[in-house]
Amino acid sequence: MTGLLFQVFVYLCAAVVAVPLAKRLGLGSVLGYLIAGIVIGPLLGLVGSETQGIQHIAEFGVVMMLFLVGLELEPRSLWNMRGRLLGLGGLQVAVTIVLVMAASMALGQPWTVSLAIGLVFSLSSTAIVLQTLNEKGLMKSVGGQSGFSVLLFQDIAVIPMLALIPLLALPELMNHTSDVVAGAGAGADAGHHGAEMSLVAGLVGWQIALVNIAAVAAVVAGGHFLTRPLFRYIAAAKLREIFTAAALLLVVAIAFLMTLVGLSPALGTFLAGVVLANSEFRHELESDIEPFKGLLLGLFFITVGAGINFTLLFDNLWIVLGLTIGLILLKAAVLFCLSVLFSMRWADRWLFTLALAQAGEFGFVLLSFTTKNAVIPPQIADLLLLVVALSMLLTPALFILFDRVILPRLDQGQQRPADEITEHGTAIIAGIGRFGQVINRVLKGNGYQTVVLDVSADMIDMFRKFGIQTYYGDASRPDLLDSAGLEDAKLLVVAIDDVDRAVEIVSHARRERPDIHIVARARNREHVYALYKAGANDIVRETFDSAVRASRYSLEAFGVHPHEAEKLVTVYVDHDRDAIRRLAQLYDPDLTITENEPYMNLMKEIQAETDAALSSHSPDVHDRVKRAWLPPGSRPDEFD
Repeated sequence: MTGLLFQVFVYLCAAVVAVPLAKRLGLGSVLGYLIAGIVIGPLLGLVGSETQGIQHIAEFGVVMMLFLVGLELEPRSLWNMRGRLLGLGGLQVAVTIVLVMAASMALGQPWTVSLAIGLVFSLSSTAIVLQTLNEKGLMKSVGGQSGFSVLLFQDIAVIPMLALIPLLALPELMNHTSDVVAGAGAGADAGHHGAEMSLVAGLVGWQIALVNIAAVAAVVAGGHFLTRPLFRYIAAAKLREIFTAAALLLVVAIAFLMTLVGLSPALGTFLAGVVLANSEFRHELESDIEPFKGLLLGLFFITVGAGINFTLLFDNLWIVLGLTIGLILLKAAVLFCLSVLFSMRWADRWLFTLALAQAGEFGFVLLSFTTKNAVIPPQIADLLLLVVALSMLLTPALFILFDRVILPRLDQGQQRPADEITEHGTAIIAGIGRFGQVINRVLKGNGYQTVVLDVSADMIDMFRKFGIQTYYGDASRPDLLDSAGLEDAKLLVVAIDDVDRAVEIVSHARRERPDIHIVARARNREHVYALYKAGANDIVRETFDSAVRASRYSLEAFGVHPHEAEKLVTVYVDHDRDAIRRLAQLYDPDLTITENEPYMNLMKEIQAETDAALSSHSPDVHDRVKRAWLPPGSRPDEFD
């Protein structure tokens, strides 16, 4: 018991220390987990032989992750991505297998060994790639969706790979493999007992196919017809822990069924997630499964780092490094060519290419399977395990390369010359995204001439197709803003989402035109203060108005009359606008808000004033509200 508690302490301590540090340094959580594993394993020796057993448990995090991914996809969405799933995924796996097999044969390996190595290296890391794409908010991009399609196809492809590998057995390895398995002790026994629990053992090919189809049909039908009554029954008990247990039971049961019939547990839970995507219990399932998924995935990454055999690595350093870099370059070349074939844009091409250029966690499973079935010699398999682990370890670095090196240069390289602005208007709008296009539509609909600038070439071209005149150019460039008619315009709307560029635009406009009216979009309070000091007249926080409207709906939900609710939120908006002006005088960009004592004291004072104003017992709230709703010219304080 003491040993178990010590191991739990070591793993949790490593995660708690390393991951926040890695995130702070901009390395991402995955690299933090991997580094933590290296420190507690090969470097400090705090964990040892139990790592492989823990890894098998931690791999269940991948299963949970694909269940959650499935919950985000409706069946219609999955059908819509069939082209990428079969085209991109199928070509990536097939071409990679052929090229790796050819390279392995060129290095002197038999064709059976070379084919097995190609199968292993054709897969990528579902766990690392999806985790990183979600963290960086890239999952919805074309590159992210294409990468997900390939990963899903790879998970499906593992099934025929497991069926093919035993057919590649080398006779000369059979006796040696039998001796190794016999001497493996408890680990081999565990694998033997696990193999006994199978519904397809001893069946011929067509029978196995029927059992597999029946299992998949059971998952789909059960997810559609049985889970809703089950969760309604459990929800009626109003015990959160039982609902969590039921969610875990669902995932475990599906994974167990898939294992019994020889299918991928991740594939089964993904299908179940897709079936439940329209369920009323979807969000509850997500919130219950998410913490377990995160912990198990983190544990899996730690075990990958801890399992690296540095002695073998240093003894064969150049061989392993050469194979790893060669594998990444080969897969990257295949992926890049496919991205060109499928007409992805440059940013999506590089994201797709670098995200999937590693080997994957299923490589560990296939390599173990190949050695047990006398396909790959153990000494070669040990080196290949290092290549798989090292390529996974380098994956976060590839994402960093994309974020900090390729993407900035790509943006610069794709910039086209600014358009020549041929007309002037009474209003200049910087930014034609979701925020700016609404303002532009309202102004033009009321007869005001606008000049619209944006740095997104794709956005410009799209709006021109709709007959909306827009110009390509960076509004933070003084010469371009001047050529847009700053000298004569009555209004400047800064609707871009770049904080620094927005402040630059406001500052320049206020210096050149002290009399122009400036309406600016702000991301948060700190941005409001910067824009206020730069000279903006009206500043709109991105989510403030929608939050105020939601507050009014919330009051109405409690029975407050709509007119009274509108009056109360009007009081709040007035107080908040006044508070922003007062707090802006004390804001110091060199201090965090909590370090700025005068700011904090005033904030507390303002909060008390706002609470008093909103309170139904406040003596002035009804009077203030009443005056706010009186017609112009009849308010008692207008003539003071």
